[in-house]
Amino acid sequence: MVRIKLHDLDNERFLVHIRQGKGRKDRVTVLSRSAYEMICLYMEKERPYDWLFPDADRDRHLTERSIQRIFERARETAGILKPATVHTLRHSFATHLLEGGTDLRYIQELLGHESIKTTQIYTHVSTKDARRVMSPLDRILPSSGKDAHSGDSSKYGR
Repeated sequence: MVRIKLHDLDNERFLVHIRQGKGRKDRVTVLSRSAYEMICLYMEKERPYDWLFPDADRDRHLTERSIQRIFERARETAGILKPATVHTLRHSFATHLLEGGTDLRYIQELLGHESIKTTQIYTHVSTKDARRVMSPLDRILPSSGKDAHSGDSSKYGR
């Protein structure tokens, strides 16, 4: 995030080119419309000319540690007591995409993971919607009228 330059923002396709991100890898990822609108307001006020988030001398970008301190202060100001880091935002992004039904391979590309195994870590974290998944067998067989997930197992003698 600290290495984003103004020309890395693609406001037509709502993408951002991440340079030297996690693992020192370049990648392209999504830029939400809401985030883009906030960036536009920020740019109107701060008038950056090269780096999106310049350091005090404006010829260099903010450091990762500066962003971490800003995040820590924002978390405290918001009254968020749960431990969180900037990297927590990356995990949350991936988890929410997965819970929203985004294909794991697409998430892999957005995060810049070389191996799908790295991305699969998020499948263990995300179990929120598992109960809503319907088995294909339940779709083709007639229902007995009982909800298989309701815990009614009296007809099975348990």
